[in-house]
Amino acid sequence: MEEAISGLTYKDAGVDIVAGDALVDAIRPLAASTARTGVASDLGGFGALFDLKACGYRDPVLVAATDGVGTKLKIAIAAGIHDTVGIDLVAMSVNDLVVQGAEPLFFLDYYAMGRLEVATGTIVIGGVAEGCRQSNCALIGGETAEMPGMYAREDYDLAGFAVGAVERDAILPNGRAKAGDVLLGIASHGLHSNGFSLVRRIVEKSGLDYAAEAEFEPGTALGQALLRPTRIYVKSCLAAIATGGVKAFAHITGGGLVENIPRVLPKRTAVEIDVANWTLPPVFAWLAAKGEVPTGEMARTFNCGIGMVALVEPDRVRAVSQALADNGETVTPIGRLIESADEEPRVILKNVEETWHARNWRF
Repeated sequence: MEEAISGLTYKDAGVDIVAGDALVDAIRPLAASTARTGVASDLGGFGALFDLKACGYRDPVLVAATDGVGTKLKIAIAAGIHDTVGIDLVAMSVNDLVVQGAEPLFFLDYYAMGRLEVATGTIVIGGVAEGCRQSNCALIGGETAEMPGMYAREDYDLAGFAVGAVERDAILPNGRAKAGDVLLGIASHGLHSNGFSLVRRIVEKSGLDYAAEAEFEPGTALGQALLRPTRIYVKSCLAAIATGGVKAFAHITGGGLVENIPRVLPKRTAVEIDVANWTLPPVFAWLAAKGEVPTGEMARTFNCGIGMVALVEPDRVRAVSQALADNGETVTPIGRLIESADEEPRVILKNVEETWHARNWRF
C-alpha cells in the first residue's frame, strides 16, 4: 500500500506569508513618516494615489527615474550592516530627478530576498524611509518578494523608482549653456553606489575583512566606511535652482566625471576640469593604491569626490555656491565650458597623472 503524501503549503516551499504580513505592519509607520502634500492613499492598496494638483503646479511635466543599489549590497550582507542601503536606493533615483529641475514627489521600492527576515527587512526599509525624508519624497508603496531558489538564503536585492514634477518652463538642462560657463563641483560622501564590483575585487585581492579597521579611516571598520550612503542633493540643488543661475546639473554616478557630464552638454562644447582643484578623498586614494587602478579607470568608474556638478553662469557663481553651502554642501569651482569642434573628448581632465596616480599614495 502506498504511503499517503501529506499536503504541501507555501511555507513548505520557502515562502512565509505570515512573515510578509508582519513586515508590512512593521514598515507602515515608516512609510507614514514620509507623508507629504499630495499623498492620497494609504500603504497596502493595489496601487498608490498622488494628487499632483494639491502640490500647486501650474503646468507640470512628470519626471521618472529608476535604479538599484548594485553590488554594494554584497558588502552590506557580508558586513551585516543594513541601515544605509535604503538611503542609497532612494538617492540614486531622486538625484537623477533633481538634475532635470524636478522636485521628487513619491517613491516605490522593490525588496526581494531568499528568505524574509522581518528584523532585517524593517531595518532595510527604515533606510528607504530615511532617504525619502531627506528628499521630501513620500514612500507610498512597494513590493516585497520572498523567492527561495532565486536568491541564496541570506541574500537580498533592492530596486526602486521615483516620480517628480517640474514646471514646463523650468526643465534642466535649459539649453542656454555657452563657453565660459563655470563648473561647480559638489562634494560626494565617498563612493556612493557605483564601482563596487571593482571595490570588492580590490578588497578580496588584498585579503581584507570588512570587520577590520579601514586603513584610510582609522577607527572605522572597513565595511562601515565603504557603506557610507550616497549623499542626497535634492534640497540643496532645488535651492540652487531657485537662484536662477543654474543651467544644468550632472549626477556623477557610474561612468564618473568622464561619462556623466557630456549627457548635459550642448553640441560642439566640452569641459575642461582641473582635478587639482579638490583633494581626492582618502577612500579613492586607498583604492587607487591597493588596486593599482589606472587614472583613466578611476575617472570613469568612481565619482572621485564629486557627486554632483552644476553648470553655472559666471556672474551667478557666488549666489549658486552660497545657496548650496547654506544647505550643507561643500562646493568648489572645478572647470569651465569651452567650445569644441570635435566630438571627443567631451571632458578634458588636467593634472590627472600628477594628482590621481597610484604612486602618489601609500597605505
